[in-house]
Amino acid sequence: MSVCEQVLREAKGLHVDECEVVAIHKKIITVRITDSEIAEIKQNREQSLAVRIIHEKRILSVRMNDFSTGNILDKILQTKNYVKPKMFWKSLPYPSTFTKLEKTHDKKLDEITGRQAIELADRMIQAAVKQKITRISGSLNIVSEEFNINNTNGVDCSEKSTYISGVINADSDHGTAPVSGVGAASSRTFAAFSPEDIGNDASEMCINSINPENCEPETYSIIFEPYAFGDMLAFVFSSNFNLKTYSEKRSCFAGKLGQKVAASRFSLIDDPHIPEGIGSKPFDDEGTPTSVRYLIDSGLFANTYSDSFHAFKENQQSTGNASRMGSPMGRDAQPIPIPLPHNLRVKEGDLTMEKMIKETKKGLLVGRLWYTYAVNPERGDFSCTARSGIRIIENGNITKAGKPVRIVHNLLTLLQNISEIGNDSKNVLQWSALPCVTPSIKVDGIRVNPI
Repeated sequence: MSVCEQVLREAKGLHVDECEVVAIHKKIITVRITDSEIAEIKQNREQSLAVRIIHEKRILSVRMNDFSTGNILDKILQTKNYVKPKMFWKSLPYPSTFTKLEKTHDKKLDEITGRQAIELADRMIQAAVKQKITRISGSLNIVSEEFNINNTNGVDCSEKSTYISGVINADSDHGTAPVSGVGAASSRTFAAFSPEDIGNDASEMCINSINPENCEPETYSIIFEPYAFGDMLAFVFSSNFNLKTYSEKRSCFAGKLGQKVAASRFSLIDDPHIPEGIGSKPFDDEGTPTSVRYLIDSGLFANTYSDSFHAFKENQQSTGNASRMGSPMGRDAQPIPIPLPHNLRVKEGDLTMEKMIKETKKGLLVGRLWYTYAVNPERGDFSCTARSGIRIIENGNITKAGKPVRIVHNLLTLLQNISEIGNDSKNVLQWSALPCVTPSIKVDGIRVNPI
C-alpha cells in the first residue's frame, strides 16, 4: 500500500469529510559556476508529503519531509476547533480525463549523472569564453520528479517530469565601464537544450555592450527581447489575472472583463499544454484538468485564473490553476496550493528582429531587465531597470551600446502601445519566477531616465 493510500484509508476510518494527500520524489542536480570555472556540484534526493483535510468546512493541513505518517491525522484534527469554517467551500476535485502531453518527461534527463551535468556546464562556459570577456558565472539545474496526488473523492493522479535550466552571466572590464551579458535557456528534454547557445548569447550581449553611451532622457520605441519581456510577464503582468486579485479590485484590469485593454495584435495565453514548457502539465496540483486559457484575446481582457479555494469564494469553479510550485523547478508538496498561471505565453507574430529594428526610427533594443516590480498595482504602474544589453537604434540601424536606464511606466499604457510582435519565441525562466514563453515585443512611447 502506498503512503497516499494509507493516509486516505485512515481519513475514511476517522470519518473525515475530505482528505487530499500529495507525495513527491525529486532528484536535483545543481552545478554552480564562479570565476569562469565549475565551483560546486550538488546532488540531492528529496521526498516530501503534504496532507490537507477539510472537515466541517474547516481546512487543516500539514507537511512532512518523510513518509512516516504515524497518527498524523489525529494530530491535525486536534487543531480543528481553532480554525474558522469556510462556509463557501464546495469540494475537492473528482476524477476526470486529462490531455496527453508531449515533451514533458525525458528518460535521458531522468538518468543524467553528475559528471554529465558538469560536462554540460563546462560547454556553457567554453561557449562564453571570448576575447574581452573577463569573468563568467552562472548555474545549471536539472530536476527529475514523480508527483502524486490522491483524495477521498477518487482522484488518483501521478506524473513523471523532467526539467533543465541554465544561465550564464558574462562580464567585461574592457572599455569605458564594466558591462555584462546574460544567456539563458530552459526545456523539458535534453534534445531541446543547447549549452552553446547559452554561452554564445551571454558573450554576444556583453561584447555588444562595451563602451556604452548615454541614452538621452527621451521617449523611445523599445524592442524588448524575450528574456526582458519575460521578466515583465512574471513580475508585472501575471498577478493582474489572478481571480483573487481581480475580485479584491487590486488588479489594474478590475471592472474591464470583456473590454479592450491591449493592442488588437496582442494575445496573452496561459498555456499548460505547450511542448517543452517548464510549467506544462495535464492536471493542476489539486488534480483538476488543465486547459489552454486566453487571458488577453486579440486585445480584449478575456479571463482570470484560480484554484478551487478562491474560485469557491467567488461562487465560481476552479480553472485548473492550483499550484504547489517547487524550487528550482517543478512541483513541491506544499500543503495548501495557491493560484498561479502555468506558462504565460505571448502569441507569436511574424516579424524578424531585423525587420523590427529596420522599422524603428528612434529606439532602444533591451535584452535584460533588473528590479522589475509593481509600484502601484491597482493603477498598473511599474518600475524596471535596464542595466546591460542596451542598444541604441537610429533610423533603422543599431548605432551604439547604451548606458543603463530606468523605466517607470504603466502596464495599461504599455499594452495599448504594443506596435510589433516578433517570431523569436523562447522559454524564459527567471530565478524563482513563473515560466513564460514569449517573442520579442516592440512598444512605442516609453520614456527612459538615465541612471
